[in-house]
Amino acid sequence: MTMTLDQAHLGTRGMRPAAFERRGGPRGRHRSSVEYAAALLLVCLVFLWPQPAGAQLVGDTPTAARAADGSYISWREHVIDEPATAGFGLSGSDGLVMADLDNDGFEDIVSVHESDSEYDSTVPDPDYVPDAEGHVRVAFGSADPDAWTNVTIAEGADAPAPEDADIADVNGDGYLDVVVAAELSHLIYLQNPGADARGAKWPRLILPMTKGRGSYIRVFLADLDGDGVPEMTAPNKGAQRPAPEDFARSTPVSIFSVEGDPLKGGNWTETVLGRYSVPQNAEPVDIDGDGDLDIVVGTRGENRILFFENPGDGSLDFREHAIGIYGARAAGFNLEYADLNGDGRLDIIGAAGGGLAWLEQPARIDDAWNAHVIGTFAPDSMTGLEVADINGDGRLDVMAGSYSRGPREGDGDVDKDDALGRIGWFEHPGDASGEWVRHDVSRRKRGMYDKFIARDVDGDGDVDFLGTRGNSAPYDGVFWLEQVRSETPHPAFERARSEDSPEMPLP
Repeated sequence: MTMTLDQAHLGTRGMRPAAFERRGGPRGRHRSSVEYAAALLLVCLVFLWPQPAGAQLVGDTPTAARAADGSYISWREHVIDEPATAGFGLSGSDGLVMADLDNDGFEDIVSVHESDSEYDSTVPDPDYVPDAEGHVRVAFGSADPDAWTNVTIAEGADAPAPEDADIADVNGDGYLDVVVAAELSHLIYLQNPGADARGAKWPRLILPMTKGRGSYIRVFLADLDGDGVPEMTAPNKGAQRPAPEDFARSTPVSIFSVEGDPLKGGNWTETVLGRYSVPQNAEPVDIDGDGDLDIVVGTRGENRILFFENPGDGSLDFREHAIGIYGARAAGFNLEYADLNGDGRLDIIGAAGGGLAWLEQPARIDDAWNAHVIGTFAPDSMTGLEVADINGDGRLDVMAGSYSRGPREGDGDVDKDDALGRIGWFEHPGDASGEWVRHDVSRRKRGMYDKFIARDVDGDGDVDFLGTRGNSAPYDGVFWLEQVRSETPHPAFERARSEDSPEMPLP
């Protein structure tokens, strides 16, 4: 997402509506005796949890993070959606996006949950019918940040292994619709039924030119040509689990345009921007600062990023530009965009060279972009990112998550030196080229923290985060992290559950 300093706390893909500001008052400052007793019990459980001798668990370590007002920053976990609330084995939680879907003044959450299927779509097959696995869920919000109504709006063959989603009013009826990228087959459009969005079935269309064609991992909605109707952008990476032969062939990054009723397949048109080895991003962002939306592409097979320049004339004749990076390589799966050094140009934040880096945009956009190190989670594999002013000092920090590479349905025989599931944030040093400070929040044996959205969820004036968690059944789902400020250091992380994948020490 493109962010200015004032907008950075608003999260990905869209601004916070004014109604969101009215959610409740400050929370987490006054709690009942029952809540205190529960918290005390949780602390006891935490310290009785088995751990390696002499090693302190990350979440139990007293926080050293400080806010601009001198208070200490720690985090409290809240569960929004999980198998227990879903009533079935919800797992593989990935994409996450927020907007007010039912026009009640409160933002809602669209999340996608994929299955670990064995199908690998290396050969296009329009007649293929995927297994009935995968779910698209909506958590409808309310004035209480701990009260959500969770419903499924698509599942099974309609949404096989869904990886990503986005939201916009595609049909122009005043209600926001949803599009989903399914790793096992296709792109699907889900039309908001309107006033009964919580109870009615969402009409749908699998885009016919995508059915059984490959593996879609990202999807975005944005008005690229200025006609008031959003286009869809998506990379087709070719296969859910690319094999060597998949890396050797090229698959498309495309724009999908609609004229007329979006529920009619013949009204959609595909414009192929280019073909690449395992493309995995196609994000609309005004990267060149000229007032229209360009498209940033990342490719895993070529380990590079590039962008397509919007011609600005209402056409889709986008022109490709390489993004040459001095000092790093980047495949561009999860990227964030912000002016970190205050020069008026958007920089790019993402995983590079085994860690996290920011890429400084040059005065001439086609010159080399300098890579600056932010930090690393090594040996943990960094994935989810979000940019926001976490400590209130007026500078943009980076929240990040990693994904565990061990067993997904049991904690297994892993140790602190394996790639585990971590949450942490990197504090802006003042000079973005300086040394960023890492603040570790939690490190579990299992967890994939793929997406974060920054919001002031509880309305207390500081930045909280919503996120998804996968790779850790039965604890997968959607959660939010409450930023807690205190006069003395608290443990860095307060768990939502008494039973969960165990916390681990740092390597």
